[in-house]
Amino acid sequence: MFTRLREDIAAVRERDPAARSAIEIFLLYPGLRAVRMHRRAHWCFRHNLRFMARWISQRAVRKTGVEIHPGAAIGRRLFIDHGAGVVIGETTEIGDDVTIYQGVTLGGTGKDTGKRHPTVGNGVMIGSGAKVLGPIRLGDNAKIAAGSVVLREIPPNCTAVGVPARVIKRNGQRVDLLDQTDTPDPVAQEICQLRRRLYRLERELEHVTMETQEGGAGI
Repeated sequence: MFTRLREDIAAVRERDPAARSAIEIFLLYPGLRAVRMHRRAHWCFRHNLRFMARWISQRAVRKTGVEIHPGAAIGRRLFIDHGAGVVIGETTEIGDDVTIYQGVTLGGTGKDTGKRHPTVGNGVMIGSGAKVLGPIRLGDNAKIAAGSVVLREIPPNCTAVGVPARVIKRNGQRVDLLDQTDTPDPVAQEICQLRRRLYRLERELEHVTMETQEGGAGI
């Protein structure tokens, strides 16, 4: 237990430039407290003490603003930065050295049974407000941009952005040079095609009308 605690504190000091001391992290960081309480809740959950597990997890919500279902499996050195509004579902699996920022949801879509929540690989970073939904996998060292909604698997060493999220980098190299602000609007494209078709039809109609009038004048 103490080894895990030392690891968790060291992970916070490494990833948070605002962290000044181990005692500050231990006493004042809600993300660390939420992880510590979850480990106790998860132990109870695995040993069939389900009521006690939920009691601990709900107490953690009130004290930290982080809601982790006691059934979720969490690896080593998880860092939940700030933590407010983080929700982690029952069948979520999180690897080692993962970083999660405030407002993140690792949830379900409501359409799945059994395994309903994401699997997060080692070294993954999930930005503020991102939603990862369904029994999908985030590969090792993946990065999810703030505010993204992830509905499909993200391969290892990739960066995903947007709603729905799409991969824009793989192994540090851009795979999609299109900026989000320049993403084509499919509705606008369809309207443009309809306008071009309407223009051609109008020209054809004018041509037929002229031919008809000329033919009538020659009779």
